[in-house]
Amino acid sequence: MRGWWQDLTDLVLPGECAGCGRPRAVLCAQCRAVLSAAAVSRVRPVPEPPGLPVVHAAARYADEVRATLLAHKERGALALAAPLGVALAGAVMAGLQGASASVGAGMVSSRWSGAPVLLVPVPSGRRAVRARGHDPARRIALAAAGRLRGSGIPARVLGVLRQKRAVADQSRLNSSQRQGNLAGALAVAPGAARLLCEGPVVLVDDVMTTGASLAEAARAVRAAGPISNAGWTAAVYEGETWESREEQNVGSTRERTGRRPGRPGIAGAGGAGGVVDVVCAAVVAASPESFQINRN
Repeated sequence: MRGWWQDLTDLVLPGECAGCGRPRAVLCAQCRAVLSAAAVSRVRPVPEPPGLPVVHAAARYADEVRATLLAHKERGALALAAPLGVALAGAVMAGLQGASASVGAGMVSSRWSGAPVLLVPVPSGRRAVRARGHDPARRIALAAAGRLRGSGIPARVLGVLRQKRAVADQSRLNSSQRQGNLAGALAVAPGAARLLCEGPVVLVDDVMTTGASLAEAARAVRAAGPISNAGWTAAVYEGETWESREEQNVGSTRERTGRRPGRPGIAGAGGAGGVVDVVCAAVVAASPESFQINRN
């Protein structure tokens, strides 16, 4: 009887923690603590690619964090999306707070007050998605959006970025080679640019190493439309809860209350000739070296 119960629980429960190998846990308490939002920091790769927005990361890409991310990405441990989403949500919140503080109280526009935070994941290549059976960054972004909404911050996931062309495997490329490999590789899906005008855009990914992917994603978003959201303020998010329907239909903009927070065609601080901008970027983890941003 005991052996039968053991076999049954092995089917239902994970055999070991993805981070450290402890038994009977998707992710043990110690590994969850490593991903804690309390450790969120601004990160900056060296060299820093042109156009990279301000990036915040929840943890260093090493040891238990690296093992956890690889288990989710490469081994299909999809239950890890929830704790990884919590970590990403913490990095998003830190980025929003930093963006709000950097604008300054006297320069902040009320354009985005009450609007949803738009999480735009950096897409994996089609071949990689087919091989893995899922898009890791998007799955984590959806979990992060749910966490943000649970904290009272309206949030939606917009999977609007697409690869325009095939890119080489980047695992063996250095920083400059990655920039060249990704240059012009991403674009916003046709007809989706207007969605980026409905709230502050935050680029999200699971890992940042050289920053080339985030820089290319930022370029693609900025080139997508005629409206700037540079005057957004992160100060107030109260009341409304947004439900993301991006995973069903990228063109859906419906919210629970039926109101629209912003209308395309209204210029922000960038003026009528501006472009869609990126408020900040957030990742679950970044290379340990990128945490050392105060260099001489």
